[in-house]
Amino acid sequence: MRPPRAIEWVGDEHGHLRLLDQTRLPTEVVYRDCRTEEDVRQAICELAVRGAPAIGVSGAYALVLWLQRHLRQAHEQIDGAIERLVSSRPTAVNLSWGLQRMRRHFDRREQRQGDELLAWMLAEARAIEVEDEAMCAAIGRHGAELIRPDMGVLTHCNTGSLATAGLGTALAVLFTAAQQGKRPRVYADETRPLLQGARLTAWELLQAGIAVTLICDNMAAQVMKEGRVQVALVGADRIARNGDTANKIGTYGVAVLCQAHGIPFYVAAPSSTFDLTLPDGSGIPIEQRRPEEVTHAFGRQTAPDGVDVYNPAFDVTPADLIAGIITEKGIIAPVCEAMICSLLECEPTRVSSRR
Repeated sequence: MRPPRAIEWVGDEHGHLRLLDQTRLPTEVVYRDCRTEEDVRQAICELAVRGAPAIGVSGAYALVLWLQRHLRQAHEQIDGAIERLVSSRPTAVNLSWGLQRMRRHFDRREQRQGDELLAWMLAEARAIEVEDEAMCAAIGRHGAELIRPDMGVLTHCNTGSLATAGLGTALAVLFTAAQQGKRPRVYADETRPLLQGARLTAWELLQAGIAVTLICDNMAAQVMKEGRVQVALVGADRIARNGDTANKIGTYGVAVLCQAHGIPFYVAAPSSTFDLTLPDGSGIPIEQRRPEEVTHAFGRQTAPDGVDVYNPAFDVTPADLIAGIITEKGIIAPVCEAMICSLLECEPTRVSSRR
C-alpha cells in the first residue's frame, strides 16, 4: 500500500498546491493547501514538505502560484521570487534545479500571456513531477539488484514517497525488492533531532508491509556488530562532482561505521541531485536550523535554559566511503568524478577531485 501523495496540484492553471503536512505524521494525516508561493516557502521551512526531490517539485509549483499574482511584473521580478524560494532550504540542490528549469521554460514563452502563459508554466511543473516519479521507479529497479533475500538493511532519515513525487529513492529500492519477494529486513535510525526515521520511514514501511525495526541513532554500531545489517541505504540532498554527498545529519557517522564493520554504504538519488558545479563537498552549503529543535523537541524542554546549541541539518559523506550511487541511469561504482561524468554524460576535469 502506497502512502498518501505528498504533493498534488489541485485544479487548472488557477489552482493551488496541496501538501501532506509531514509535521503531523505519523498520528495524523492532514493536508495543507498552499495558494501563494509564500505558503509553499513556509511549508518547506517548517518541513511540512521535505526531501530534496519533493521540494524541487514543490518549488516548481510555487513559481506557478507566484505567476498567478505577478504576471505583469514577471519578467522584472521572477529572479527575485526564485531567489527567495531557494533560500528556504539551501542545501538541497533539487529546489534550485527545479526553479532554474522553470526559469528557462519561462524564457521560452514567446508570445504567451495571461492564462496561456500560466498553463504553459503549469505544464512544465507537472512534467518535473512526472519525471521525478519515473526516476524513482528506475532507481528502485537498479537498486533492487543489490538486495538479497532476507537482507538486513540500515536506513537513515526518510527517502520514500513522502520525500519525492514517486516511490522514493533509497526506500524505492526496498519497495521494489519487496515486490520481487526478497523480504528485506529494515533497521531504521530514528534520525534526531526531528525523528524523520521514526515518524516517517517506519510509517511508510509498515504501510507497505515491510519488516522494520526502529532503533535510536546511537544503536547503529551495535546493530552492525551483531551482524544484523548487511548494507546501508541512504538518500542525498546534494552530490558534488567527485561524489561527496550531503544528506541528513548523522549520515556521515553511518558511513564511518559501515567502513569499520565492512558493510557497503550506498546512496540513492536522481541525477537532479548532482551539483556538477562543485568539484567536491567542501562547497556544499549546510543549513543551520533553530536551536529549539534540539532543546525543545516536539514542544517539551529537554535541555537547560541558556545552553549553546549547534544544529546543522546536514553533513557531507566523502566519496571514498560510498560503495555506489544508485541513480535512474544505473549504479555509479566506484564513486569518482570519471564514473559520475560517464553516466551523467558530462566532461570530467583534467585532474580528478576525488580525495
